[in-house]
Amino acid sequence: MINRVVLVGRLTRDPELRYTPNGVAVANFGIAVNRPFTNQQGEREADFLNCVTWRKQAENVANFLKKGSLAGVDGRLQSRSYDNQDGKRVYVVEVQAESVQFLEPKNAGGGSQSQGNYGGGSSGGQQGYGQQNQNKGSSNLNDDPFSNDGQPIDISDDDLPF
Repeated sequence: MINRVVLVGRLTRDPELRYTPNGVAVANFGIAVNRPFTNQQGEREADFLNCVTWRKQAENVANFLKKGSLAGVDGRLQSRSYDNQDGKRVYVVEVQAESVQFLEPKNAGGGSQSQGNYGGGSSGGQQGYGQQNQNKGSSNLNDDPFSNDGQPIDISDDDLPF
């Protein structure tokens, strides 16, 4: 069986960090993902999905992302149900985020605080993209090695993969 979800979108609200009675961190956040087509009025619609992440990754998401941040989520769908205050059964489908990628540098307009992979099983010593470049001194976040500067690109046919 396969249950895999890969999403790229913007957070719809600030992540909510809580801790279980055993001290395990859990963060909940919403993500808006644009649909690849427009409706009859020519407007692009979006899907709004709830995501959950655990442990160190939950703490990093809560510390470095906020509403409007661009993020990539890799995980799986999980459903659960509970009885609400009226005694009615409520069914919920959530994305259990196993990896969250911060897709904007710290100073980007979208609002995220850092960029990097803070996966669940990783060590806590990873730095975001912006922090690594700041430590190099001469690098600039706005330098794009793939930008078109008007000069021809010198690539032989032997270097192409096709």
